[in-house]
Amino acid sequence: MLKTVEIQGLAARRGAFRLLMAVLWQGRPLDGALDHALQGVSQSNDRALARSIASYTLRYLQEWDDLIDSTTAKPLPDDSRARMVLRLALTQAFVLNLPHHAVVATALPLIEGGPRRLVHGILGRLLRSDISASPSPRLPVAFAERWQKNYGDETVAALELAGARKPQLDLCLKDHTKIEHWLATFGAISLLAGHVRLPPDSPPVPELPGFQDGAWWVQDLAAQLPATLVGAKQGETIIDLCAAPGGKTLGLAATGATITAVDNDGKRMKLVIENLKRTGLAAKCIVADGLKWSPPQLVDAVLLDAPCSATGTYRRHPDVLHLRDSNKLADICAVQAALLDRALGWLKPGGRLIYAVCSLEPEEGEHQIASALIRHKNIRLVPVNPVEISSVLFDAITPDGCIRTLPSMINSEGGLDGFYIARLIKISA
Repeated sequence: MLKTVEIQGLAARRGAFRLLMAVLWQGRPLDGALDHALQGVSQSNDRALARSIASYTLRYLQEWDDLIDSTTAKPLPDDSRARMVLRLALTQAFVLNLPHHAVVATALPLIEGGPRRLVHGILGRLLRSDISASPSPRLPVAFAERWQKNYGDETVAALELAGARKPQLDLCLKDHTKIEHWLATFGAISLLAGHVRLPPDSPPVPELPGFQDGAWWVQDLAAQLPATLVGAKQGETIIDLCAAPGGKTLGLAATGATITAVDNDGKRMKLVIENLKRTGLAAKCIVADGLKWSPPQLVDAVLLDAPCSATGTYRRHPDVLHLRDSNKLADICAVQAALLDRALGWLKPGGRLIYAVCSLEPEEGEHQIASALIRHKNIRLVPVNPVEISSVLFDAITPDGCIRTLPSMINSEGGLDGFYIARLIKISA
């Protein structure tokens, strides 16, 4: 019997195919599909390649589909293996710059019982053509139109440019006084107190100095702002609502305040507990629904990182724009408003609440706070003082003193996630 010889690199491409299938055909988040999709992909470099191929394919999906459709008299079905394989192949050839012979050799076996000759012909024609990957891959049409209306053409063009590249790794230090040590260790830059941005293509997180010692945790620059703006003081009681995976809990705990982390997802709460243990920080962790749970007594502050569409994270998670329907925000906005109302009731007079969402949708940010101020006559907005944040982020302060970061901001320094952040104070019971 003849022994079947596995084509070198095919396992990684199969993994990438399954990842894309999970996102585009099954509606599953990329990170949540990794374990299942990459079963049988044992080598760490193959797993990394599979994820990279899938991630960049999602970034360039609009570009590749236009190219594929330009070569056929009749468009291939969106859910066909042929289209998916061609997308993967174009990413490898024109974004990752892999050898064309390897691209073809690993693409054709993925067709299985499909139109192998058709795919071979289309791929050969495109590989021979004078094309290159755009530095600004187009956003999905629904989001491009929505953000054009909200932010304008110039910002949409900048958002497209921001989505082209894999973001650098951001760390938040447990001890801010050690900043110079860690900047020198990593050859890094800092854009906020306690923030460290590593150079591109840094080693895997567990291999980095300081990980095992709990000296820092991974957290996007924008995601570090909510805990900063709480202004936590030693001895204060603070609730981190919707706490998982825990970066904000760690930031609050590092101040010496008494922290209670609440989240309704037990599996994700385990990540909070693990990171607290690794860093040696302390917080009480409670698995509970914030719409049903209440603290035993009023508190000094609440940080509500509300569940949201997460469209502001598309740089790191390009799948979000293919999983979210930009026209269906009503349900999630209702949950946000309910959590906001409930959390405001937990504050002492003079207590403050930080509301944050990693979304670019005004319905989840600006509109929520405007409505909350109408509903709660004893609540006032506390504007952010520029001295509380880094000078590179001054443009993120809105006229009313809230924070609106866009992924296109500080693009020369590597960008950041899109967030809306508002600080409220309870002036009376």
